[in-house]
Amino acid sequence: MENAAINLDARARTLLRTLIESYIRDGQPVGSRTLARTSGLKVSAATVRNVMADLEDLGLIQAPHTSAGRIPTASGYRLFVDSLLQVREPTVEEIRAIQSGFDPNATTQDLMGATSNLLSQVTRMAGMVRLPRHRNVALSQLEFLRLGERRVLAILVIDGKEVQNRVLELERDFDQDQLQRMANYLNAHLAGKSLHAVRDALLREMRDVRENLDAMMLAAIDLGEKAVAGEDPDDVVVAGQTHLLSYEELADIDRLRQLLEAFNEKREILGILDQCIRSDRVQIFIGRESGLDWFENCSVVTAPYSVDGEVVGVLGVIGPARMSYDRVIPIVDVTARLLGSALGDPVHDTK
Repeated sequence: MENAAINLDARARTLLRTLIESYIRDGQPVGSRTLARTSGLKVSAATVRNVMADLEDLGLIQAPHTSAGRIPTASGYRLFVDSLLQVREPTVEEIRAIQSGFDPNATTQDLMGATSNLLSQVTRMAGMVRLPRHRNVALSQLEFLRLGERRVLAILVIDGKEVQNRVLELERDFDQDQLQRMANYLNAHLAGKSLHAVRDALLREMRDVRENLDAMMLAAIDLGEKAVAGEDPDDVVVAGQTHLLSYEELADIDRLRQLLEAFNEKREILGILDQCIRSDRVQIFIGRESGLDWFENCSVVTAPYSVDGEVVGVLGVIGPARMSYDRVIPIVDVTARLLGSALGDPVHDTK
């Protein structure tokens, strides 16, 4: 793509930008006459056709089967986002709409849900938020509740006030008395330590001192490790999936089914967000850049959110590749900053 960018002269860049902006706005393939009229360049339709042919040879635009006009490819969108896009500031109304959703008295979990809903409502796409993960929050208490055969609810109390619940699927069954003994053992040895230290200690004990522990304590360590592993699909809050039904390019039944299954399972969404947690800026995945073939006609825009300078989570939106990037990118960025500020309030301090 860098070579394509270098080889485009100013006229070709202007025509490509105009074509993509027109397609994003109207959703219709763009013909040479329309492009000649709207580009602001004093060129004929024949000249535009020649430039469009060059852009097509570079893989930046393509002809849909049902139209003589052209639409952007994923590579075209990538060049547009990286080199041609002019991001605008969010409007006062957009910022107010986002700010109004941050209740200072809400729990962290409620803030996550509110943020996901806000992203969805403001962008009219699917909003998603990965729950915050602090390496140095302390485990205050751990309890296990038997839900059924080989199913246990792990209840973690973090820093004395934040409660996290996880359903664990086990290889063997335990009664409630056994689960209580395990919880007592883990609380006696691990309460007050950071979750990061807790997990390291559990893994170390499993590796080094198995011979000196009875079967129940080994099971307790295994269960504790599962509880603090932090890869639960419920770590992602998603809202507004139904907005995607309104986009014609996402209306293919098979792809739509795969999308909705991904939102339901959440693991693939979690995987995308986890790719972004080490970044310090907005990231954009266009089409298959996310690593998922069925995201071919989608784009994902994400931004990390931080508390006291530490990146603790990621949020973003999923929508059609034909999205208004100039509007969506700053909305995602501002929302991440506002969420980080809200979490930094002492009411939500989990450090």
